[in-house]
Amino acid sequence: MSCPICQRRKPTRYCPARGETICTICCGTEREVTLDCPHACIYLVRAREQEEQHREPVPPAEIPFPGVELPTGVLDLNRLLLATMGTTILSFTAEAPRLADTDVAAALQALAETYRTLSSGLYYEKPPEGGPARELYGRLRQAIEELKKEQLARAALPVTKESDVLYIIVFLARVLRVRSNGRPRCRAFLDFLRAQFPLAPAAEREAPRIIVP
Repeated sequence: MSCPICQRRKPTRYCPARGETICTICCGTEREVTLDCPHACIYLVRAREQEEQHREPVPPAEIPFPGVELPTGVLDLNRLLLATMGTTILSFTAEAPRLADTDVAAALQALAETYRTLSSGLYYEKPPEGGPARELYGRLRQAIEELKKEQLARAALPVTKESDVLYIIVFLARVLRVRSNGRPRCRAFLDFLRAQFPLAPAAEREAPRIIVP
């Protein structure tokens, strides 16, 4: 009996993504590439632990939005916005179970460009071209604007500013870059969000526990 992927080596690991046993080599090379690995897979968990132990700093050239400097205390001042965005992303995964970190990165990139221009008094919007990234972009945009309307209706202060939205988007994009390994089907950032925001009803919007990387 041989591995159903390579058809050569002996299968030794049960793969929950395929529902059958595959070889160790294919598990390592196809993980999060051609295999939609569930977050509870023991081999995925172990691989993530290894990545965590050997993670190197992100090269300066690869830091998202290097020209944006996050003001001191911006996360504390915008905890509700951060929680709103985090839970919106997680809620969307229930409708789009194949959503990957790359889709979230594309949505955040486009969203940051939108709010960068809005904060300068201009209007420019170019959502991702299609797929789950475009839909997630729309969900996040809607959630942000609804939060601002709620604050205005309650006369709550401070009201979220366009520049604050940009800072939180940039923060999330940078956390994603640190957490994700770049594989096309990686969901390490999404799993990280699940640990920060145990998915309670959206109305509760639990305060986030994200630590700046």
